[in-house]
Amino acid sequence: MEVVVAPAPELARLAADAVGRLLTERPDAVLGLATGSSPLAVYDELARRHAEHGLSFARAQAFLLDEYVGLPADHPQRYRHVIDAELVSRVDLPPDAVHGPDGLAEDLPAACAAYEAAIADAGGVDLQLLGIGTDGHVAFNEPGSSLGSRTRIKTLTRRTREDNARFFDGDADAVPTHCLTQGLATIMAARHLVLLAQGEGKAEAVQQLVEGPVSALWPATVLQLHPHVSVLVDEAAASRLRLLDHYRETWASKPAWQGL
Repeated sequence: MEVVVAPAPELARLAADAVGRLLTERPDAVLGLATGSSPLAVYDELARRHAEHGLSFARAQAFLLDEYVGLPADHPQRYRHVIDAELVSRVDLPPDAVHGPDGLAEDLPAACAAYEAAIADAGGVDLQLLGIGTDGHVAFNEPGSSLGSRTRIKTLTRRTREDNARFFDGDADAVPTHCLTQGLATIMAARHLVLLAQGEGKAEAVQQLVEGPVSALWPATVLQLHPHVSVLVDEAAASRLRLLDHYRETWASKPAWQGL
């Protein structure tokens, strides 16, 4: 696990560098896209590189981490709409190459199984963008989630619904109580995980993620077992890391050509 501590704009550039490098080497790469506030600056940077430097997504595919259950197809907070607005509509990624779990399916377990199969049929995810919740959840794998879980339906805790209320005009009761989410084992199958976190509110979760014991109490800690994880955090989110000076030194000494 590599930890990079830098101002938020630099973190976005680093994540975009990783995506751009992948697409240059493998134009048909499979991307894993996250919603929420953490990746927004990355999407802005990727859209800028597409417009100004011709970075192309035309042959790529993308898979979303999760989706709310029961939101109407035209609801602006459906994650498919959010990702369309934040990235797909701003680059040349074909809309039909973007896949998400079907939160309106009549048979939700079957929809989850079909989503797992679709990821496998695409050859797996090459690079997965991630955020982290204040309670250590990734995607919607909240505390207590099985570390071996696959795509499934989950009940959202009140804390997560309150965290997401800002996207629903501040009304936690308007946030759906259920979602479909990639499981922790699904996420761990991606070849490169890039997690971004900013702000003091994420500091405890980041400290547990990087330095705590692997535990379902903090689901993101399972990422410690992945062979290629980049944790990109600002000063506030890094404030509780015990080995902060070590992470700074190793990043500063890393060969520039290596990237994330």
